Amino acid sequence: MPTTPRLRRLFKPRLALPDVTEVNAPLPLWMIFPVIFAALYLTHISLLRLPYYWDEAGYYIPAAWDLFRTGSLIPITTISNAHPPLPSIYLALWWKVSGFHPAVTREAVLIVASLGLLAVWRLAIRLNGSPLVAFWTVLLTGLYPIWFAQSTLAHADIFAAAATLWALVYALPDQSRQPRNASGTARIWPAAIWFSLAVLCKETAIIIPLSLAAFELGVALRKPRAIRRRSYVLAACYSVCVLPLAAWYGYHYARTGFLFGNPEFLRYNATSTLEPLRILAAFGHRLLHLFAHMNMFVPVLCTLAAMMLTPIVDEQGQTPNRVSFPAQARIYFLQLINALAFSVLGGALLTRYLLPMYPLILLVAVSTFHRRTRYWSLLSAFSAAAFLAAIFINPPYGFAPEDNLTYAHTIRLHQQAIGQLTSHYQGSIVLTAWPATDELTRPELGYVKTPFNVARLEDFTAPQIARAAQDSGSYSTAFVFSTKEEPASSPFHINSAAVEAEYFGLHHDLSPAEIAPILHGEIVWQRIDGLAWAAILRFNNPVEARLQTAR
Repeated sequence: MPTTPRLRRLFKPRLALPDVTEVNAPLPLWMIFPVIFAALYLTHISLLRLPYYWDEAGYYIPAAWDLFRTGSLIPITTISNAHPPLPSIYLALWWKVSGFHPAVTREAVLIVASLGLLAVWRLAIRLNGSPLVAFWTVLLTGLYPIWFAQSTLAHADIFAAAATLWALVYALPDQSRQPRNASGTARIWPAAIWFSLAVLCKETAIIIPLSLAAFELGVALRKPRAIRRRSYVLAACYSVCVLPLAAWYGYHYARTGFLFGNPEFLRYNATSTLEPLRILAAFGHRLLHLFAHMNMFVPVLCTLAAMMLTPIVDEQGQTPNRVSFPAQARIYFLQLINALAFSVLGGALLTRYLLPMYPLILLVAVSTFHRRTRYWSLLSAFSAAAFLAAIFINPPYGFAPEDNLTYAHTIRLHQQAIGQLTSHYQGSIVLTAWPATDELTRPELGYVKTPFNVARLEDFTAPQIARAAQDSGSYSTAFVFSTKEEPASSPFHINSAAVEAEYFGLHHDLSPAEIAPILHGEIVWQRIDGLAWAAILRFNNPVEARLQTAR
């Protein structure tokens, strides 16, 4: 349909977006947010009533539960890890308003995930200018299995990622090479505020603002002395977030006597990770996590292929916008620093630590598709299909259940097994390992109404089962389950099995059929769901009779 000059004048600014400060175009953010939230809610609706699992059950929910009941920022019913309290405060407020229930928690986390995707939209509009690029970047981020799975899980990482992405909206330079607008640093303070909120969600969020501060100082060294002041101001603004984090640690030390949490937590996540071989092996894992894991290799390889093509030129002789080189330089620097930092920090190589990095990778990818290929939407759709498949289909190598919907299958298996214990063996002493030890003893996690007595194992490896066999009179039932999602034959390890076992917790759980004869028990219930399995074993031990007599 032909357009009039008036219509062209009306729509051209919205499509070309020459004014990078018009970050709400083509629709205001208050209209986009409900759409994002509704899409997330509908795609996660079957997950909203799941009880808590893994690190949720191990720390984040108990910490928020203690705050909700007692008002204490320091956890009481679990060991304090010195994680900042903002997620606990947020969840406790929601529970005060709507009641303590997993569905309330998961809906509250969905709101945070939606705000994170809204930041992705705004960042894409600002750095590229195309609403279509922004749409595909948001869609791919929301479909990426790690973001999809974390969108309802009450881990601090999704809170920190959302705040960090909003900070990057103000911090990364746009096409005019300004951090926010042509006036220089006048609008950089929102970035300092968002970074401060991010570090009060998760202490490791400080890596990104300090990396940007270091980058700006490096830039300043290459500038004439007369214009270095702006880089110094930017670096100072990014570093402001150190102050609220330091205040929290000071408060934590005053209350507990530990600056960075209990010594075992500090040892596992920081001091025991400093061996060079471990750092090198972890760095290899982190590169795979960033650029290949859960089918991320699809948009990454498509981007590399698109880079070999000449940029598209339209009828007016113009090429589509790119993410500016100053912004790209900072994005690549952040990817490198995060890969290095999380090769040292964190005893477990959890991919959710890298959550803010994935939207940046996808923004560069979609922007490259848009600039260099005429059928770029097909490449974006192909990437979306790859991510959608990875939500449901497991990779052919070991991974954490929380990286896709495997975690939901595992939770449901545990629900079924604990249902069997509750129906048939209430009052028994259950031999099991974490996280089932918490699931059976903490009713607030949503698995039981009456706590069980438990006998604890580290895992279900042969040494641990042999140790349990030596004390067979201390339990009468066993709840055994897979603690690692590891394919039977995996040729994809980049490190030797010895390195994986020593540094990253690689181990082999015995199957129920192998455990039963060692413990002289009988398998009374068993289920398998993909790579996950669970079983209930029963023993003819006199422990329950002794307990009844004592009563």
